[in-house]
Amino acid sequence: MEYALVLRWVVLYAALFAAGVPLAARLLPDTRGRGVGLAVPAATLVLVIPAYWVGQVAFGLPALLAGVVVLFAVSALAALNVGALRDGRVELAVDVPRGPALDAAAVFLLSFAFLVLVRAYDPAVFAGGGEKFLDYGLLKSLRRASVLPPEDMWFAGTRVKYYYGGHLVTTLFAWLTGTPTRFAYNLALSGFYAMLVTAVYELAATVGEDHDLSRRVAGGIGAFFVGFAANLVTAWRFGILLLPEGLRRPAAGFVAENSEYTVATLLEGFESFSYWSASRVIPDTINEFPLFSWLNGDLHAHMTGTSFLVLAAAVGYAYYRTPAADLRRRRLLLTAIPVIAGWQAIHNTWSFPSVLALGTLSVALAPADPRTLVPGLSRIGDRLAPESRTGSRLSAEATRLAVALGVTVLGAVLAVAVAAPFFLGTAVSGSERTVDFLGPEMRSSLGGLLLVHGAFVVGFAAYLLSRLRVRRPVYLVGGVFAAAYVGTQIGLAALVVSVPLVVFGWVALRSDAPVGYETVLVVAGAGLVTLVEVVYVNEQAGPGRMNTVFKTYMQVWVLWAPAMGVALAGLIRGVPSAARVTSRVREAAPSVAADGSGDGTRRRMAAVAFVCLLVVSTSVYGVAAVGAHLQEEPPAGTTLDATQFVETYHPQQAEAIDWLDEREGTPVLVEAPGTSYYPDGDDGRERVMYSWNANPASSLTGIPSVAGWGHEVGYRGPDAYYERVRDVDDIYTGDAATRARLLREYDVSYVWVGPSERGRYGEITFETSGVSVAHQSGSITIYEVDRSALPAAAGNESTSESPSLASAESGRPTRRAASR
Repeated sequence: MEYALVLRWVVLYAALFAAGVPLAARLLPDTRGRGVGLAVPAATLVLVIPAYWVGQVAFGLPALLAGVVVLFAVSALAALNVGALRDGRVELAVDVPRGPALDAAAVFLLSFAFLVLVRAYDPAVFAGGGEKFLDYGLLKSLRRASVLPPEDMWFAGTRVKYYYGGHLVTTLFAWLTGTPTRFAYNLALSGFYAMLVTAVYELAATVGEDHDLSRRVAGGIGAFFVGFAANLVTAWRFGILLLPEGLRRPAAGFVAENSEYTVATLLEGFESFSYWSASRVIPDTINEFPLFSWLNGDLHAHMTGTSFLVLAAAVGYAYYRTPAADLRRRRLLLTAIPVIAGWQAIHNTWSFPSVLALGTLSVALAPADPRTLVPGLSRIGDRLAPESRTGSRLSAEATRLAVALGVTVLGAVLAVAVAAPFFLGTAVSGSERTVDFLGPEMRSSLGGLLLVHGAFVVGFAAYLLSRLRVRRPVYLVGGVFAAAYVGTQIGLAALVVSVPLVVFGWVALRSDAPVGYETVLVVAGAGLVTLVEVVYVNEQAGPGRMNTVFKTYMQVWVLWAPAMGVALAGLIRGVPSAARVTSRVREAAPSVAADGSGDGTRRRMAAVAFVCLLVVSTSVYGVAAVGAHLQEEPPAGTTLDATQFVETYHPQQAEAIDWLDEREGTPVLVEAPGTSYYPDGDDGRERVMYSWNANPASSLTGIPSVAGWGHEVGYRGPDAYYERVRDVDDIYTGDAATRARLLREYDVSYVWVGPSERGRYGEITFETSGVSVAHQSGSITIYEVDRSALPAAAGNESTSESPSLASAESGRPTRRAASR
């Protein structure tokens, strides 16, 4: 175990924490904790954006220095009292209470240590069961890059067409700590997890203050639900074993009918348990939640970008609680949302619209009238739809939403400007993507939605019903049954699960119910659940809506976790008066009222039992999965070395990979592509991705290969990708003249021949001038290509080399340019 490296990263995060505290305190200056749990993601954001922009012309030390200098300058300005500076005095404007700061530090360190322990038992970036080869390859590519975006390690001669913000952050952190990539992978993964858990803790604790809740109780519950809780399917399958024999099969049948489980598997009980299966509940979708994702260990954008989504929610909360009269602060906060959204476009594009939507909801549902943001609009709106008229209430609400959407449009323009290099280059794809409507046969069943989201739905339903003053409960019950009937008839179970949360949450926020920003987060998450039951992105990454649900459900979990912390703590605490909550939000008063809601002892005991049931039921997976994870003794002992598995399981290829990794720059490599190819163009091409045999050389070194994983179909389009696959096949199997021509056209420096290549092409020899053995070890032979010595093409005596990467991407009519 590399304890010295762990300590280095702890020091790095402590420095980021210190730099980010003034930024967080400016965001939430009048809360008890001053937002200290958001310090690390806030500092990281300020560090990485200037590094990203400078990296467009000079990546490496210049980009890193730019980020550090900007972070230091912005942090110093945020910490100082500007008024005192004008008078020639130096005064700190930040006053952070010791208790909340120590709490945030403790949550971060415990979360970081937990994930370091988990990763130490399974640190490998082995490709099976995930996209670790993609993530590790991006890290290695960034290490070799002189400008951003880096060259694509699976499509030599072109730039990466993928959101790589999390990998950029990891690379900057690795440089700051002097950490090799093989260790930085797992240390960064642990840090991203700790950033998320701590940010959720802080947001839940701070929102809970508006309800006079204990910071530690609300924050602790929120941290639990984002860091350890899981969906209900594991609790259900193990609970089946406790039922009488006659009830086990019907109970197992319910799960099987609403998931990808089988009755036989469920009845096997503990023997059939795997951490993997809990993420595959709703058929033809991926239903990941944070603990599963970090156990699986991909350094993927849907995970690494989560803390910035929480940061955006915190900005929305800061706006929500800012008094209407403080117009300047409200406008400044609204400029922060697009900055975070722009970064999320680079980091995790799927989260880009979610950040903007959070801004929309915060503006529309805040106590302050959004029309006051625009001079004169409030007076015009009062004439068109005065809220004093009972009949115009719906019109007034529509006006609020319209203004909020208008603000969002302006914010989107700014966000696109922040991420301009990404939108103008990296995001451009050669593969067609469309937004399509779901048919009833593709939607989730009621049971499936409840197995995945049931704990949150039940918790939020209890919370909202305890806050809403329902005069005629029979109408409410009737409405729920009517929605259930309609949902069953049209195949839209969301009408029962998520739509009521949107409706009741919105009504509670716009009435005098004692709710706050936690309900905005409930509405936001429920809106996402509903959205993916109606539309999806039709793309190459997975059949149907698989990838859409996969990337969206993680965001739902992250938004709902802090809301759950407040909701469950609120159920235990009791119902405060609406006036007290509204006053605390409008006046942003940090005072803490005396405990005493007037609830009876019996009701409070019932609430505690209810919360305990939710916590226990959502803990079953974590206990089983983490326990099984830590019981497996690693073959090489505990380590954070992500590539140790190569020496352990593929010793005959390890030396060759190390030799190749020592090559400087970005020489072009040829290896077998990560997909099977059918010359007749059959659309049913079989992929061999997600295995060791798929491009280990380029993935573990960052040296660009002519054709890598089939992911490139989604980035470049099938024609460009499979043209390269044919060319790679010809390099290995063609005659000398064909080989020479293609080696020149793709500017190839090395040819990798190993088990994957022999399995695909049979025996391979390169008996031609200009190609010689550069390295041979184990089962690997690496040939080096001297392009100037290759045989001349028939009728062409020129031996000039192919255009460089810059000229290939400038649009010149070369094969490499045509295959971009």
